[in-house]
Amino acid sequence: MISAPPRRRTLLAASTAVALALLVSGCGAGGTDAHRIRVGVSGDSPEWDVLAKEAKKQGLTVEPVVFDDYSLPNKALSAGDIELNAFQHLVFLAQSNTENKTDIVPIAATTVVPLGLYSRKHEQLADLPDRAEITLPNDPANQGRALRVLEQAKLIELRKEAGLFATPDDITADPKHLKLTPVNAQQPPRTLQDADAAVINDGVAELAGIKADTALFKDDPAAPQSVPYLNVIAARADRKDDADYRKVVELYASQAVQDEVRRTSNGTAHHIELPAADLQAEVARIQKQLGR
Repeated sequence: MISAPPRRRTLLAASTAVALALLVSGCGAGGTDAHRIRVGVSGDSPEWDVLAKEAKKQGLTVEPVVFDDYSLPNKALSAGDIELNAFQHLVFLAQSNTENKTDIVPIAATTVVPLGLYSRKHEQLADLPDRAEITLPNDPANQGRALRVLEQAKLIELRKEAGLFATPDDITADPKHLKLTPVNAQQPPRTLQDADAAVINDGVAELAGIKADTALFKDDPAAPQSVPYLNVIAARADRKDDADYRKVVELYASQAVQDEVRRTSNGTAHHIELPAADLQAEVARIQKQLGR
């Protein structure tokens, strides 16, 4: 008989201080049990519950800790309040390290998921009217990718020199005179009632009950240009070679976990395995592009 996974804890995003205080008070400040790994995730991540069951068989306790705000898991990891996190792609991690002067590194790739343009008002891309309002994530990492999605959909053109962190200022052609409205990365689904369309991450769309196959357009997660958007398991640099962390990485690649990833993503999530050194080199390259 397989025991139930550790009870998932949720941290509300009232504020960083309050959220971290809740986490510390729930775990005992300053220490962790041997072979116990708390993993910061965002939203519903049932594959981590499956992983926790498999880990238990190896004498390892893995506990998913849910954060409702993307700004919190890296702060919790850097502070030592969790051991790993698994919620972000390489571009977001590079941006976070640069802005917060942290040293968090990827130790494994998990999946890359498509970024799509969705609408409740229009059934096809060609139906978008002149001056259509499109909402998109406001953080630099996801906004740059969202603009690339609009460019690939031939709605706009961007400067050739615009990199991963392109902004609306990099738009050189806008034939439909779009109104682009930046919002928190987890909020675009809520804007669909009023906006003509929204650029929404596959995971966020799933949580909102939006089917991936209803997208007006989406990028190709298997394309080479999607590598910077690989989601990763991340650790503090000084613990990146921890033996228990390597077990977590191996378990994530297991058949049971990958079956759950495919089931919950309706086959849209692509699991990619790259050496940790390559992932860390990519983060360094992206941070260099930030020019800081």
